[in-house]
Amino acid sequence: MTTPEFCIIFNPASGRGRSKRRLEGLRRALDSRAAFWPTERAGHAEELARKAALEGFPIVAAAGGDGTVHEVANGLLRSRSPTVILAVFPVGSANDYAHSLGIDADWWRRPDPALGILRADVGVVRAPTGRERFFVNGLGLGFNGSVTLESRRIKNLQGLSLYGLAALRAMWSRYTHPPMNIRLDDSVMQQAPTLLLTLALGRREGNFILAPDAKIDDGLFDYLHVGALSRLALLRHMPGLLVGRLPTGHPALRTGRCSRAGVESKEPLTVHVDGEFFCLPEDGVCSLEVELIPGGLRVLGRATPGHS
Repeated sequence: MTTPEFCIIFNPASGRGRSKRRLEGLRRALDSRAAFWPTERAGHAEELARKAALEGFPIVAAAGGDGTVHEVANGLLRSRSPTVILAVFPVGSANDYAHSLGIDADWWRRPDPALGILRADVGVVRAPTGRERFFVNGLGLGFNGSVTLESRRIKNLQGLSLYGLAALRAMWSRYTHPPMNIRLDDSVMQQAPTLLLTLALGRREGNFILAPDAKIDDGLFDYLHVGALSRLALLRHMPGLLVGRLPTGHPALRTGRCSRAGVESKEPLTVHVDGEFFCLPEDGVCSLEVELIPGGLRVLGRATPGHS
């Protein structure tokens, strides 16, 4: 029996239960070209993706949100199958990685000559406990993680409205900027007040464009470090973050590019990768190391101008 072209791993609850219609359309369109494997629990998509890669599916797809993409990507990377391709059918709440791939929710309905196979960069984060995760869109530390935590508590919203409300809630309940030692390549910030740190491969995080110039295949993270910024100042700049307009010359903001990073904090960290938690304060993780794997994953998307 011939292996189908696609193995589509889908989360029945993606998009907060609103993805059923799109998934049915996907089934009709691909028909015998695809096998559909549903997830049953957290972490299951990673197991299924690794299994699909080892069984020889040429394309393994994540049909869901960024959480499903994160798990499928980890499964593919842990399979060590060099030729397998990740495809994304975005039917989730944020779909940040799809945004950076230049694809929309219905890209599969029509031929697109601009679509091709990209060698996308991958990040890997490690804690002293031995915990390790790959990520494909970005890592967020501090306030970013708090926004993700708040988003899990909000029901019946999606996209910008979900993450905008979560950001406002986090501003009033979880707004701190503890001192941290942060290393970005060979540059070191000692005891720097840190509201948030983003290490971005994609442009967007929770629908906010925190890394407007990021490219998923340029071999570098785009970072954003925010120090002791007041609530009022963040609120004032928030509309600009929706369109990627970061304030320039502000002493509390630092941007740049790097290929590796390290963080040390006296207080336990809150960190997400691709919108999934790497650690929460109760885990007691106070330091981590992050590095970039250039071109670590083959992905279906639109080529970044100037890159292959």
